[in-house]
This record gives sequence, structure tokens and C-alpha cells, in this order.
Amino acid sequence: MPADLDKLKARLQEIYDLEAIASLLSWDQSTYMPPEGSSARGRQLALTATLAHERLVDPELGHLLDDLEPLTADLPYDSDDSSLIRLARRDFDRATRVPADHLSEFYQHLSESYEVWRQARPEDDFQRVRPYLEKTLDMSRAYAEFFPGYEHIADPLIDVHEYGMKASRVRTWFSELRQALVPMVERITQQPEPDMSPVHQHFPAAGQLELGLDLVHQIGFDPQRARQDKSAHPFMTRISLGDIRMTTRVKEDDLTESLFSTLHETGHALYELGIDPAYEGTPLATASSSGVHESQSRLWENLVGRSLPYWEHTYPQLQAAFPDQLRDVPLEAFYRSINRVQRSLIRTDADEVTYNLHVMIRFDLELDLLEGRLEVRHLPEAWRSRYKQDLGIEPPDDRDGVLQDVHWYSGRIGGGFQSYTIGNIMSAQFMQAAKSEFPSIDDDLGRGDFSHLSQWLAEHVHRPGRKFTPEELVERATGRPLELEPYISYLRDKFGALYPS
Repeated sequence: MPADLDKLKARLQEIYDLEAIASLLSWDQSTYMPPEGSSARGRQLALTATLAHERLVDPELGHLLDDLEPLTADLPYDSDDSSLIRLARRDFDRATRVPADHLSEFYQHLSESYEVWRQARPEDDFQRVRPYLEKTLDMSRAYAEFFPGYEHIADPLIDVHEYGMKASRVRTWFSELRQALVPMVERITQQPEPDMSPVHQHFPAAGQLELGLDLVHQIGFDPQRARQDKSAHPFMTRISLGDIRMTTRVKEDDLTESLFSTLHETGHALYELGIDPAYEGTPLATASSSGVHESQSRLWENLVGRSLPYWEHTYPQLQAAFPDQLRDVPLEAFYRSINRVQRSLIRTDADEVTYNLHVMIRFDLELDLLEGRLEVRHLPEAWRSRYKQDLGIEPPDDRDGVLQDVHWYSGRIGGGFQSYTIGNIMSAQFMQAAKSEFPSIDDDLGRGDFSHLSQWLAEHVHRPGRKFTPEELVERATGRPLELEPYISYLRDKFGALYPS
């Protein structure tokens, strides 16, 4: 058994390294690669995906897992070896359903699609990217068909991001959340908006980048294991547990853009940096799910980064970095400006109250596309209609409408967007549990002390990596199954105080 386990780990290490190479190639494509490199990059990504897939579906790997299966009966469910065998089996069973030529074609297509989108969005040219999106939809449906017996065609796609989750359950959560959010948005947006001039001044890009790094170093961003660059759409990717890459974007007339995207991506980075280093090179060395990953970015961006205690400590540093702009701006005015609630067009710029409505629109449109009730050629019109219906605002063009998110142009249609809202829900439940164990967390933030919060997250969320399913992780960490109430209560309490009736 020990010899077989070593063989398994050696095979999984090769797959892990090939996936890391692909991550590095993708990161380079989004940051420094010249545009003319896209065709070759597509071939390279397709090759690495094919090689990783071939190793993952190798019958010898299946035989190893068969031989090791009896070992799990003698080990605790949460032991490292038992968890490794269980996850490797899950990945093997999923991968053997997907033909290698499908993956190769898909990754080649996505590389080309991404480059077309990158040019089409600033030119407001949906028709240019439409045929690529139509092929993405066809290939997304084809992927789902490799997993017959599903309840809804989106279920196999959702399962990639949130193991065990189904479209029916997401719909139920979204329905309940919408019932709470719509009246909240209506009540708040009838009140006068806060003064936004504190954050809408000229803030030089170099100063914003330097400040952002200073702030995230204070909460645990390790420059020996992570770095930050710029990209059109901020993201984080893991090359290894000792090599985390994240990006931000800067607007010199909006301080919040880089500041909060940096805090957001740092939350992702801290998760990867906190995984048990013994898991390196195995399926354990990643997040439990996309939703759990998003819970960490939203926790640091919003529950910490937009909280009053955090800025009671941090605002003097911000004023020192930009004295001409902020010297005479009171903390209360700044705090209100970074927590403005408004009906807006851009998901990534949306406030905490309206953000999930943006996600729900995308999720519903994905289901319509997958079910065949909506054609890609009608997507821009459907997008505008839903925004007018749900948020009372209509995009004037496709650049800030259907072209705004990179996801459909660099990945499958279906399965991804719901994780953003699931992450929001988890973030409040995690924070509530952390404060239950360490009641001083708000006071700690006011002193610039992140140790208790970081300690709780590292122990209960980060270190286990992918050992547990998302719902197992939540229940182990908080003592309760995943639930909506902590998140809804958080929003009502915070924004009830900011926008009293």
C-alpha cells in the first residue's frame, strides 16, 4: 500500500505540474503576452490540457486507485491519505467521461475567443465575438452531455465549481435572496446618495499601486510567495503554493477600483498561501470550491475592507499617501463614499447590496442559453431587458452590457457565476463564526491587528485545502450547514445604519 500511494502521488504530481504550466501561460496571456501570440498560445494551452488529461485518464491510474480503495476503509474520513484517494478517484471518474479531443479543441477555442473579446469589448462589437460565443455554448452543452442522468443541463457545469450543487438549489437560494434584496435596494436608492467626490479625484496610478501593496502586506500578503501585476480584468492564479500571481487594474479618477480589487484578489491569494504545504503537487492543494474561494476574497474586500473599524486604523495611511486629495476629507465622508448603494451597470463595480442581482441576471441568462430558450444572437437584447427589469437601468451599449464580463469568452457558459453569490453567503457565515470565537475582531481591526481573524480563517478554511466538500467545510468551520440568514442580517445591519429610514 505505501508503495502504491507513492506511485499515485508521483502520477498526480505530473498532472499538477502540467496544470501549473497552463496557469502560467494563461497568466502571461492576460498580462504581458503580445496580442499576436494568441494563436500559438492557444495551441500551447491545448497541448498542456491534452497532456494533463491523458495522464488523468490513464488506465494505470485507475488500477492504482482500485488497489488503494481498500485502504480508505481503515483510515479516518478526514485523514490526508484517505482524502487524497477519494479526490483522485472523483477527478479520475469525471475526466474519463470527457474525450481528450473535446478538451483540446475547447482550450484552443477559448484562447482565440479571449483575444477576440479583448479587442471587441473596447470597440463595442458584439457581432465580432458572437460566433465564438455560439461555439462556446455548443461546447458547454456537449460537456454536460458527457454526464447523462442530470436533473438540469447546468448541473454538470455547476458541479465543476461547486461539488454536489444543483441548479434547483441555486434557484431556491436566489429566489429567497432576491426577496430580501429588492426591497432593500428600493428603500436605499430613494434616499440621497453620499458625496462621491472623496474617491473621484485624481489619484496617480503609481501611488495607488504602492499603497495597495502596503495595505495587503499588513494583512498577510507574502511578497516572497506572491506578486501583483495589472490586467484588464483582475484575477488570481496559483502556479504553486509558493508562487501566487494576482492582478489589479487602476483608474486614476476612481480610488476604489484598484484599492478594492487588490483587497479582493489578496483574499484569494491568502487562501492559496494558507493551504497545508504538505498537499503541494496533489488534488488537495487547491480550494474546496469556487464559492469557498470567493468567500475569502469578498470577506477581505467587504466585511473587512469596507468596514468602519478597518478604516479607523487605515484611513490615516490613505491620507498620508494622498494628502492633497484627502487631507480635509473626514473619515465618515470617506466611509460613506466607499459604501454607496446605487443601481449600476457593471458587476465588478457594484456595491454589496446590488451585487448579487448582477449575478442572478447572469445565472438566469446562462440557464436560458443552455436550455435553448435564448439564442446567442438575442443575448444583448435579453441582457438589456433584464437590467431594466431587475435594476431599473439599461446599458447604452454592449461594452458595458453583455461584453463586460470575461467569463463567457474565456470559459464555459454555465456553472461559474453562482459561485460569486455563494461566496458572499459563506463569507458572512465564516465571519460570524470567527467573531463567536474571537469577539474582539472588530476592535482588533480598529488597531490594525488581523491576527485573530487570520488565525481562524487559516485553521478552519485555508489549511484543509480541498480535503472537504464545500458544505462539509462550512459545517465543520461554523457548526451549521450553509444558510442565508447570516448574510442577509449582515447586509440589513450594516446598510440599515448607513441608510436609516
